[in-house]
Amino acid sequence: MKLMTCLHVNLGATVLALASFNVYSAAAPGPANADMVKRGEYLATAGDCIACHTAPGGKAMAGGLSLPTPLGPIVSTNITSSKTHGIGNYTLEQFSDALRKGIRADGRHLYPAMPYTSYAKVTDDDVQALYAYFMQAVAPVDAAAPATALPFPFNIRLSMAGWNLLFLDKQPFTPDASKSPEWNRGAYLTLGLAHCSTCHTPRNVLMAENLSRELGGGEVGTWHAPNITSDANSGIGGWSAQEIVDYMRVGHTANKAQAAGPMAEAVDNSLRHLTDGDLRAIATYLKSVPAQHDAADTTATYAWGAAADDLNSIRGVALPTDPNQMTGPQLYDAQCATCHQARGQGSFDGGLPPLFHNTALGRTNINNLVMVMLDGIQRKTDSDEVLMPGFKKELSDQQIATLGNYLTKNFGNPAAVVSVDQVKTLRAGGSSSNLVTVARVGMGAFIIVIIAAIFGFNRRKRRNAQGPI
Repeated sequence: MKLMTCLHVNLGATVLALASFNVYSAAAPGPANADMVKRGEYLATAGDCIACHTAPGGKAMAGGLSLPTPLGPIVSTNITSSKTHGIGNYTLEQFSDALRKGIRADGRHLYPAMPYTSYAKVTDDDVQALYAYFMQAVAPVDAAAPATALPFPFNIRLSMAGWNLLFLDKQPFTPDASKSPEWNRGAYLTLGLAHCSTCHTPRNVLMAENLSRELGGGEVGTWHAPNITSDANSGIGGWSAQEIVDYMRVGHTANKAQAAGPMAEAVDNSLRHLTDGDLRAIATYLKSVPAQHDAADTTATYAWGAAADDLNSIRGVALPTDPNQMTGPQLYDAQCATCHQARGQGSFDGGLPPLFHNTALGRTNINNLVMVMLDGIQRKTDSDEVLMPGFKKELSDQQIATLGNYLTKNFGNPAAVVSVDQVKTLRAGGSSSNLVTVARVGMGAFIIVIIAAIFGFNRRKRRNAQGPI
């Protein structure tokens, strides 16, 4: 799916694995014990609920975060225990329906920006633990989040009922007896609470996940969620299980990748708080996901490039009067070399990554590189702070494109191209969607067909009433 503080609960992986496959009674539950509430807190952390349901500067779980989608912004709701503006009056059954079916207590449908298509895999027992946590441990915030106001026809929430018939699999996760307990735990978390496919799977024209390309890479606003299947070049097949665990734990794997944008938020809010056992289970499952290969990936995305120093070419050369005419080496020397060093090798202590052998420069989809140059990276780990300044205010679209192309040609995949139009579009928040127009045209065509059918039916009825001529 990216910003807030996350609660950290350290539970034993064995207890969690066993607890995930029980069943709860349909009767209204009484007050939960402390262990259940703590387990629910852990599960909510695994589900990264706080990321979407907390606005910048707002109170935890109180909603109000505007989530950009191709249909327009969807505003997250208040999911605190408030009885006036939150979910404090929800029964366990209503909570389960919202979580796993996308249906609120008032019967209205949620939009799938809330990943209920993934949460549908959550077991009954874990739903009960989540319910206990939200009802007994999440402080109530008696404030309403702004309402979502999508354009017609998407403002008709009942339309989601048809979408759910087509794309919602209501079957909870069923363990595969032929696989190990670790694999099953990883599959349960990846497919369910961690909802990895929500971001890492491409969408079809109806904005549903294209499961034929599951985890093969998707788009999250202006960011690209890369292929995380077992393919050695396009995905993470060349990563060891430990490297995957390290990436989820700290957001960085040496000589391969570092987290930014939405993935950095997933690490900070959720993944780094999971037990080592659960992280290793997720890694085990991801290593088994069927490979999705892009023919353009002739080399592993992390294997491109080498150290290179082109700065001698600009020594003694005057800067152009027009900043947009600055060359790649001039821009690199001015903006990047201080931290990433002249040869792109990164800082001596490893805190700042090298630019070669770096997936950010190894993909042909180069949106993430552009977004990092525009917005930078700022995140805090348990031990230190990761900071890269953004150049949105300092560099023009032309300068970002020039610098980006210099980086890919010298340190990354030379087939990756950064265009001025691409930078301009990403700076503005991404390309506009024609889904609203398509939906309106489609609805208009459907209405015309219905009217024509009614007209034809009435005409035949009149002819039959007149009898043979």
